[in-house]
Amino acid sequence: GDLDKVVNLLLSLSGRLARVETALGSLGPHAPAEDKVTLREKQRLLAAQLEDAKELREHVGRREEVVGAMVARYLPAEHLQDYQHFVKMKSALIAEQRELEEKIKLGQEQLRCLRESL
Repeated sequence: GDLDKVVNLLLSLSGRLARVETALGSLGPHAPAEDKVTLREKQRLLAAQLEDAKELREHVGRREEVVGAMVARYLPAEHLQDYQHFVKMKSALIAEQRELEEKIKLGQEQLRCLRESL
């Protein structure tokens, strides 16, 4: 459960940070200074939160190793391999699911814009 939450937090923060950085990059030279300051502050806060989330991920990783060592004492080799594969794939599948959800959301937004333009 913690792994799900931390991976989702990392993905969310990195996505938000990327959007803020894109917005900063798209500001023209004549953009109000207030907008730039606001976006830079958001960028700074999101970067700090992302670093905190990475530390959480490391903590969950260490705890995962401890749990894995305990599980290894009680499971037969083939079940242990299944468990290790499950844990390894879980993060990757969460990230893939999030990416697919983002693509679906983008596609729906593009479809809505196309319908409105017709």
